[in-house]
Amino acid sequence: MEQLHVKVAQAIHVLNHDNQPSNRFAANQWLLQFQQTEAAWQIAASFLTSDLHHPFISDYEVQFFAAQILKRKIRNEGYSLQSGAKNALLNALLLAAKRFSSGPPQQLLTQICLALSTLVLHAAEHGKPIGNLWYCLQNLQSQHNGSPAALEVLTVLPEIIEDQNSDSSMTSAQRYEYGQELLAHTPLVLEFLIQQSEEGFGSHVQNGDSNRKILRCLLSWVRAGCFLEILPSSLRAHPLFNFVFSSLQVASSFDLAIEVLVELVSRHEGIPEFLLHRIGFFKEALLLPALKSGDEKVIGGLACLLSEIGQAAPLLIVRATTESLVMADALLSCVTFPSEDWEIADSTLQFWSSLASYIIGLMVDRAENKHNLEKCFVPIFSALFDALLLRAQVDDYTYNDHGSNLILPNGLEQLRMNLVELLAEIFQLLGSASFIDKIFSGSLRSPSLYISWKEVETKLFILNVVSEVVLNEGQHFDTSIIMQLVTILSDKTSSDLKGFMCLIYKSLADVIGSYAKWLTASQTNSRLLLLFLATGILQSFCSSACVYALRKLCEEAAFMMCEPSNLDLLIWIVEGLEEKQLPLDDEDEVVSAIALIFCSVPDKKLMNKLLAELVSPFHLAVGKLIDEGHGLFSRKNPSTYTELISSARRGLYRIGTVFKHFGTRLSTDLGPDGSLVALLEVFWPMLEKIFMSEHVENASLSAAACRALAHAIQASGQHFVTLLPRVLDCLSTNFMSFQSHECYLRTASVVVEEFGSKEEYGPLFVRTFERFTGSTSIMAFTSSYICDQEPDLVEAYASFSSSFLRCCPKEVLAASGSLFEVSLQKAGICCTAVHRGAALSAMSYISCFLEVGLMFLLEPMALTPERSVQDMVVRVISINGEGLVSNLVYALLGVSAMSRVHKSTTIFQQFAAMCSLSERTKWNSILHWKYFQGWLHSALQTVPAEYLKQGEIESLIPIWMEAFQAAASDYLVSRRSGEISHGHMQGKGCRLLKRLIREFADNHRYIPNLT
Repeated sequence: MEQLHVKVAQAIHVLNHDNQPSNRFAANQWLLQFQQTEAAWQIAASFLTSDLHHPFISDYEVQFFAAQILKRKIRNEGYSLQSGAKNALLNALLLAAKRFSSGPPQQLLTQICLALSTLVLHAAEHGKPIGNLWYCLQNLQSQHNGSPAALEVLTVLPEIIEDQNSDSSMTSAQRYEYGQELLAHTPLVLEFLIQQSEEGFGSHVQNGDSNRKILRCLLSWVRAGCFLEILPSSLRAHPLFNFVFSSLQVASSFDLAIEVLVELVSRHEGIPEFLLHRIGFFKEALLLPALKSGDEKVIGGLACLLSEIGQAAPLLIVRATTESLVMADALLSCVTFPSEDWEIADSTLQFWSSLASYIIGLMVDRAENKHNLEKCFVPIFSALFDALLLRAQVDDYTYNDHGSNLILPNGLEQLRMNLVELLAEIFQLLGSASFIDKIFSGSLRSPSLYISWKEVETKLFILNVVSEVVLNEGQHFDTSIIMQLVTILSDKTSSDLKGFMCLIYKSLADVIGSYAKWLTASQTNSRLLLLFLATGILQSFCSSACVYALRKLCEEAAFMMCEPSNLDLLIWIVEGLEEKQLPLDDEDEVVSAIALIFCSVPDKKLMNKLLAELVSPFHLAVGKLIDEGHGLFSRKNPSTYTELISSARRGLYRIGTVFKHFGTRLSTDLGPDGSLVALLEVFWPMLEKIFMSEHVENASLSAAACRALAHAIQASGQHFVTLLPRVLDCLSTNFMSFQSHECYLRTASVVVEEFGSKEEYGPLFVRTFERFTGSTSIMAFTSSYICDQEPDLVEAYASFSSSFLRCCPKEVLAASGSLFEVSLQKAGICCTAVHRGAALSAMSYISCFLEVGLMFLLEPMALTPERSVQDMVVRVISINGEGLVSNLVYALLGVSAMSRVHKSTTIFQQFAAMCSLSERTKWNSILHWKYFQGWLHSALQTVPAEYLKQGEIESLIPIWMEAFQAAASDYLVSRRSGEISHGHMQGKGCRLLKRLIREFADNHRYIPNLT
C-alpha cells in the first residue's frame, strides 16, 4: 500500500509539473484509472488523515487531489457504499476537516467539506441526514479549532442542495426534502453565526478573514431562505443584520456584505424600505468617502445595492420622499464617477429604466399626478441624461487611436447596448423639445466653431438610438446642423478618415439612414449626402452604415435622386464598386438601391442606358469566363482563374439583384416593361453557357448563377415558359454532376412554384423529381448521421418535394406515388438528424404531404370521381406509415427533442385524422386505427432500452391512442366547418396530444443515470 501511495503522489507531481506533454498525458490517464479502483477510497483518505511526506512533492497538491477524488467518488458511487464503509469515511473526513480547519489554503478545507456534506446526503438510509450531520458538527465545534471547519460545512451544504448540477443522482424530490430539513435547523445555524460574529474563531484567525467566512455562510443560508419565516420588523433588529452593516465598513468584507444585502432585498418585502431609511449612512459614511478617494470597489458595490433597492420597490421611490431623492442623487453620483471602465454606470441602468417606465405608467393611468411627478423627476432624469452623455463617450485611448480598425471597448459597447431602452424612456419623460434641445446644445449647436468630437460622436449615437420615437413624435429638428457635419467630414482627405474619425463618419451615416426622410428636403442636401455616402462606402469601417443610409435615401427621395447630377453620382458609386469589392450582402443593398432610382427615371431610353451600365460587370466578367480561349488560358493560371470566377460571381449577383428589384416592382406595377425583356434576351443565353460549362464545378459560381436565374424567373413571369425544358434540364443535369451543390434543387423549387400548375409540363416536372430522388446523394440518406453531414442538401430536397406537392396538378401527383414513397422514407430518416434545420425541414415535408393528402380525402366525390390521387395518398401512407411513426418517436429522444415537439404533434394529428377518414371506406383494409396502434407499439419497442422505464410502453399506448383519436376529431371538425384554414393544435384533444408528446420528449432528453 505504501508503494501505491508513492506512485499516486509521483503521478500527481508529473501531471502538475512535468515539461513533457506525453508524460503529463500518461500520468493523467493513470490517475483516471486509479480513481475507478476500490483502493482509491483508502489511499485518498489516508492522504488527508496521515502525515505522509514525499521528497520533492508538494503535500498540498496531493491532499487537494485526494479531497477531489473522494468528492467525485462519493457523488458517483456513494449510494453503493456499505454502512460500515460510510461511517469509516465519515470519520476520516471529519478528522481531515478538523486537521485543515486553520488552513491555509482555504480551498483544501472547502473540498473536504464538499465531500463530507455530499457523503452525509448520500447516507439518507440513516434517517434525516442533515440532523446526523448537525450532530457531527456539534462534536467538531466543541473540539479545539473545530469552528472554522463547522462553518465551512454549513456554507457548502445549502449550495450542494440548491445546485442541480452538483449531484445528478439527487432527485428533485430529495432536494426539496433536504431543503426543508435544512431550514428546520435555521435557528441553530443563526445562533451559531451570532456566536461566531461575537467571539471570532480565536487568535489564529485574523478578524477580517473571520468576517468573510461568516458572511459567506450567511449568504449561503439567505439564498436557501433562512429568513423567510422571520417577520421583517424582527429581521431589522437581528444581530446578524448589525454584523452585516458593520462589515460594510471593513474593506476586506465589504463585497460579501453587499452580496448579503442584495439577496435580502430580493427575497424580503420589508427590507428595501428599511434600507432606504438608512440611505444617509450609505451616502455619508460609505459613498462620499469612496468618491473622494476613488475607491471603485465601494462605489460599484453601493451602486449595485441601491439599484436593487430601487428595482425591488419603485413605489417607494416615486413617493419622492427625502430618502428616495437622496438615493437618486447617490446613484447619479455613481453614474458620473469617472471610472476606468463603464461597469458602475452600466449596473444602474436597469434601475433607471424600471423607474422611468413606472413613472410613465403612473402618468398615463393618473393624469392628475403628472404635474407632481414631472416636478420631482424631470430634473433628475435631465441630470441623468447629462451624466450618461458623459459616460457614454469613448475613453482617451480610443479617441487617440489612429489605426485603421477601431474597436470600441467591450464595456462601452455593453453600456451603449443597454442604454437603448432607457434613452427612449428619458425622451418620453423630458418631452421631445427638451430632449432634442439637449442633444443639439454644445458642439452640435455651432459645429463650424470648436468641435468636441467625443461629444459629437456620443450625441450622434443617441440621436440614432431614439430615431424611432423622434420620428413618431414628429418633432422636427434643425437638419442644417447635420448637413454642416456632412460638409465638414466630406472636406476631409482620406488620410484624415482613420481611427476615431472613422467612428464619427459611421455614426453620422447611421443618423443619415435613420432621418433620411427629413434630410432630403432639398436638392442640395441630396447631392451632399450622396457624395458623403459614396466616399464612406469605400471605407471598410463605415461601409455597412453608409450602404444602409444610401438605401434609405433612395427609398425616401427616389424622385429627387432622378436629377441628372444625382444620377451621375450613382453611376460613380457603381463604378467604385468594381475597385472596392464590398461584401456581397452590402453590394446587393447598393445595387438594389441604385436600381430603384434607375427604374424610376421617366425617360425610358435613359433608364435602359443606366440599367445597362449597372449590369455591365455581368456581361464583361461572364463573357470572359465563357470565352473558350480566355477561360482555357485562365485555368492554367490558378490565381487569374480565381479572380475571374470571383468577378463572374459578382456579376451574376448584380444582375440577380436587378432582377429581384424587377420582381418587387412587378408586385405593384401592371407588368414587365421593355427593359426587363431586353435584359432577359441577353441574360439567358449567357447563363445557359455557364450552366453547360465546366466552371459550374465551383460551388460559389453555381450558387450565384442559380440565384440570378431564380430572381429572373420570379421577375419575368410567363417570359420563361418556353425555356422550361432547357432550364430544368440544366438544373437536373448539373445537380447529377455536382450533388453537393444544393442550389440547383433550390432553384428548381422556384421553377415548380412559378409554373407547376401548367399541366402540359407535368411530365417534365415528374422527370425532374425522379432525377433528383434517384441521385446518389439523396439515396445515400440512410441514417441520421449521413443527414447531419449534408443538412443544406436535406433542406433543399425537402423544399423541392414540398413545392412539387403544393403546386402540381392532381394528375401529376397521382402519377408520382413511387417517388413519394421514396422521398417520404428519406424524410423520415432525416427527421431524426441532430441538425435542427435538417430535421425540421424533413418534418415540414412529411406534414405537407399529409396536409395535401387530407385535403384530397376531404373533397366531395363529385370533384374527383376517379379518386386516383386519393388512392395514391392512402397507399403511400400505408406503405411508409410504420417507418415514419418509428422515426418520429426516435426524433423525440435526446437533448434536441423539445424543438421538434410542435412539428411532431402536427404530423401525429394528421396521421390520426387520415386513419379516422379511412374508416368505413374502401381504404379500411390498408389504413385504420389498428394499423396505427401497431405502428406506435413497434416504434416504442425499438426505442433503446436505457430510455424507457419498465412497463412504460404498456402505459403510454392507451393514453396516446385516446389523445390521437380526440385530436383527429378536432382536426376534422375544424376542417369541415371551414372556420379556420388549418386545424392544427385546435381543440382540447389537440392540446392534450401536444402536452403528452412534450412530456415524453422532456422525460427522455437524457439517458437515465443508473449508477
